[in-house]
Amino acid sequence: MNTRTASQDRKTAETSISISLNLDGSGTSDISTGVPFFDHMLTLLCKHSLMDLTVKAVGDIEVDAHHTVEDTGIVLGDCIRKALGDKRGIRRYGMAYLPMDETLSRCVIDLSNRPHLEFRAPVSTPDAPNFPFTLTEEFFRAITNNLRANIHAELLYGRDGHHISESLFKALARALRQAIELDPRETGIPSTKEAL
Repeated sequence: MNTRTASQDRKTAETSISISLNLDGSGTSDISTGVPFFDHMLTLLCKHSLMDLTVKAVGDIEVDAHHTVEDTGIVLGDCIRKALGDKRGIRRYGMAYLPMDETLSRCVIDLSNRPHLEFRAPVSTPDAPNFPFTLTEEFFRAITNNLRANIHAELLYGRDGHHISESLFKALARALRQAIELDPRETGIPSTKEAL
């Protein structure tokens, strides 16, 4: 079996991002973005998707974390897409409901090569300490556009800002784990178009 790995560097005036990953890993991670809560979210993304992931990011966090979070999502989405190759043999679809104490989130993924994010959460959703909730949506958008996936993520209910972002990241991880998984019954590309 071919190894499903990818690496990429991206440098702009705002950030310098270096990522390498293995889709068929064991969930190990080495994450450093300068944003501790985001490091926590990426670490649990690895653990629950079973991807091995190294992320080294340096950004203009003296302004805020927006550029670092968005650009990391851009590079991570690109890397996952490259590691998937022509998507032969994958399950393509993934879905997860993820409870975390008082919070419940849902994420559904189609690795369709047609980017669309449907992100649903109330405008009044609370922030995690030191991490605005809007950055969770920005990360999901960057992943969606660069992975070229159809992702529906929804906060069904919750009160604690930390739990809400963590539940959404874990739901993404679990849905992604299903979608990228190799299906022993699928011998080709899982589309009647025979291309994704």
